[in-house]
Amino acid sequence: MTNAPLTFTGEHVRLEPLAHEHAPGLLVAADASRATFGLQLVPADLKGMHAFVASALDEQVRGESIPFVVRDAAGTVVGSTRFMAIERWQWPGAPPAPVPAGPDVVEIGYTWYAERVQRTALNTEAKLLLCTHAFEVWRVRRVTWKTDARNERSRTAILRLGARFDGILRAHKPAADGGVRDSAYYSMLASEWPAARLGLLEKLNRTQLR
Repeated sequence: MTNAPLTFTGEHVRLEPLAHEHAPGLLVAADASRATFGLQLVPADLKGMHAFVASALDEQVRGESIPFVVRDAAGTVVGSTRFMAIERWQWPGAPPAPVPAGPDVVEIGYTWYAERVQRTALNTEAKLLLCTHAFEVWRVRRVTWKTDARNERSRTAILRLGARFDGILRAHKPAADGGVRDSAYYSMLASEWPAARLGLLEKLNRTQLR
């Protein structure tokens, strides 16, 4: 099943199925510094973190997402991410080739990390592992990302993955700071993945050489 639990392991990061017992570790990771969470919904107490995990697991049961806890090379919990907005298209006839082995479209989202691992090899490798599975195992047609349109840090990070800007969906949803959020949408197509993969590998190698 597409929404079955998955585990990805690299040199710098391990993504494993999110579980209720991860809530305390996630709170510790978030509380180390909240300086970069102004435009993200990252729970600030244990009750909220348990609710965050429970909501993600409910989505998984419904086949809507595959949530992960993110660990660094030492095994410490440093954040969370998920495959979400999983789309399986219905066609009136035979779908055009190449036909995906899994969903047609998936989004990578609900991503947040402890500040100490942001913009490090951990994040680059995590995205490489997720995109490799999406494009090379599921053979999706598109991977999507979205973020608060005001979040320049996040928008820059998405572009560095090799994704392309699609546009702004205005008044999209409640914002983390209590207002109404405009969302910036980005995507990567299957045809764009080989070049993006090379770019991610180059970034990972440069980070390792520092």
